[in-house]
This record gives sequence, structure tokens and C-alpha cells, in this order.
Amino acid sequence: MNKLLLHPAAKPLLFLLCLVPAAHLLWGAVTNTLGANPAEALIRGTGDWVLRFLCITLAVTPLREGFGLTGLARLRRMLGNFAFFYGVLHFLCYAWLDMGLDLPAIWNDIPKRPFVLVGTLALLLMAPLAATSLNRAIKALGAARWKRLHQAVYAIAGLGLLHFFWMRAGKNDFGEWAVYALLIAALLGWRLRRHLQRRSSRRPLRT
Repeated sequence: MNKLLLHPAAKPLLFLLCLVPAAHLLWGAVTNTLGANPAEALIRGTGDWVLRFLCITLAVTPLREGFGLTGLARLRRMLGNFAFFYGVLHFLCYAWLDMGLDLPAIWNDIPKRPFVLVGTLALLLMAPLAATSLNRAIKALGAARWKRLHQAVYAIAGLGLLHFFWMRAGKNDFGEWAVYALLIAALLGWRLRRHLQRRSSRRPLRT
């Protein structure tokens, strides 16, 4: 598996695979096969893929360490950038299809509806992570500072869950939200456990 992940074609292939959901939604819009409410399908579909790519990105380190898939590390930043890409598409679908690109109306709507405010905040937090995803950004910031900055992904995942929760609250339908919540809780719980284990191992023994 590591040989496949380290193959020169792995990144281009992953890039194309990550574009498939966007292409599928675009094709559905062009062919009018997104159902009775195409606007809602586009907004919902792009939002779902933000959460999915966040989960996939957070799963890279547990999979890498748990199964020795070291080649996954070189793909993590691309996966995180696609979470931002779908977040931008999600916001653009909202701004265009829901608000008609009326900028004053959008500006007034964001603080008025909590789930829109939380989603916008998550997107704004994702922007500096995407902007510093290049190797030269790591060199400019320093590895430790870059790592601290990118720990914001944990807050972004929490805000994404809250955004989805409030959006589904109107329909009193939390089944899908619960799946994402359990998955993200497990991924963050794994990190917390690893952090506590490392702190315990570094603690000097008392004599």
C-alpha cells in the first residue's frame, strides 16, 4: 500500500478523485437531475463534502500511525485544501442560490442566522490554513508555529458540526449529524489519548 501511496501518480489521481463530487453536482445542475430543489441540493451537497473531507483529513494521522501507512502524510495537505475548496463552493452556492449575490443582504444575513455565522467563521478559519499549505509557508513560519496554526482544524471541525446541527435542527433530523459527530469525536479522542500518553512518557520518574 505504501508503494502505491508514494507512486508519482498518487497525487494527480487523488486530485482528480477529489474533484469527482464537484463534477457530479455540476453535471446534476446542468442536466436538471438534482431533484425538486436543485439549489438546496447544491448547497447541501457541497456542505456535506466539507465535513467529509475534514473527517478524511483528520483520519490521515491515525491511519498512518496505526497501520504504518507513511505515504498518507504527503497527501494530507491536499485533502485539507479540498475541504476548503468545497467550503468556498458551499458559501458561493449560499450567496448565489439563496441570497442572489446581494452583498448587503448577505452581510446582514450572516450575523442574523447563527448557523450561517458559525459556518462563515469556520470558512474564515480555513482560509489561512489553505494559504499556508505550501512548503515555503512552513519554512517562513517555522515548523512549530506552522503546526500550531494548523491545529485550528480541530476548532473548524467543531464549528462545522455546530453549523450542521443548527441547520438540521429546523427539521428535527439529527441522524446524519450524529454519524459525523461520532466520527469526529473518535478522531479527536484518539489525538487526545495520544497527547496524554506522550505527556506521561515524558514525565520524569520520581525517586
